[in-house]
Amino acid sequence: MQYTVTDAPARERFEARDEAGAVVGFVTYQLTGSIIAYTHTEVDPAYEGKGVGSTLARAVLDDARSKGRTVVPICPFIADWLVKHPEYESIVVRSTRKIK
Repeated sequence: MQYTVTDAPARERFEARDEAGAVVGFVTYQLTGSIIAYTHTEVDPAYEGKGVGSTLARAVLDDARSKGRTVVPICPFIADWLVKHPEYESIVVRSTRKIK
């Protein structure tokens, strides 16, 4: 099955849709300037294990790279996916410091 991923900026999320156009998963984000933090990934239970999460992860990271953004992977799914895909390492922030 093919999934289409589109940005829904008014909802601050990327949505994955199936061939019928139904939303089957999404990744929420917070965008500040050129920094994008991916905060949560959710896949419809009926579509778990069918590649929706990976399709979303690749799409959001390709989008960030194409727009010159720095990624903060707050979402555990995105963070784990990135461990297996080092080709995105150059756009990912791995540590942060608190400002006093």
